[in-house]
Amino acid sequence: MPKFLNNDKLIFQNTADTGRYGLKTVGIVLLVILAVLIIALIVLYFLGKKAQKRQEQQQAQIEAMKQTVSMLIIDKKRMKLKDAGLPQAVIDQTPKWLRGSKLPIVKAKVGPQIMSLISEEKIFDSIPVKKEVKAVVSGIYITDVRGLHGKPVVTEKKKKSKFKQLLEKAQAKAGVGQVK
Repeated sequence: MPKFLNNDKLIFQNTADTGRYGLKTVGIVLLVILAVLIIALIVLYFLGKKAQKRQEQQQAQIEAMKQTVSMLIIDKKRMKLKDAGLPQAVIDQTPKWLRGSKLPIVKAKVGPQIMSLISEEKIFDSIPVKKEVKAVVSGIYITDVRGLHGKPVVTEKKKKSKFKQLLEKAQAKAGVGQVK
C-alpha cells in the first residue's frame, strides 16, 4: 500500500494510551468554524449597513411626498398583498418573498373614491373603523392618523376574555410578566 494512503494518523491521530482523537484535528475544526462565523458576521454587517441606507432613502421619499387627507375608514385587516385589492403595479414591484406576508390594509373612502391603503404597523391598532379621520398619506401608505379636528384618535380597548383575565391573575400571583 502506498505511504500516502496508509497515513490515518494525519487525519485522526488516535493516541494509543487515551483512545481520544488528537488536539490537532479538533483545533483545526474549531478554527475553520471560527473563520466561517467571522466571515458571516462581516457579511451581515455590510448587508445591514446597505439596508439601513436604503431604508433612510425610502423614509426621505415618504417624508417628501406626504400630504394630509380627510378620509372615512371603512374597514381594516391584516391581509396578504395579493388579496388586498391593491393595484397590480404595486404587487409587481413587491419582492416575491414579501407577497405572501400579511400587511396592515385599510379600506377607506377618500373623497368619492374607495381605496385600499397600506398602514404603518405601529399606527394600525389606533386607526378607528367607521369614523372620519385626517390621515397623513404618502402614495398608498398611511403614516399617521389624527381625529377629524386634530385630536389624537382614541380607540376603545377590547374586553378581555375570561381565560385571559384568569391567566393574568395567575401570572400576577406568580410574579411572572406577560408572555407573548
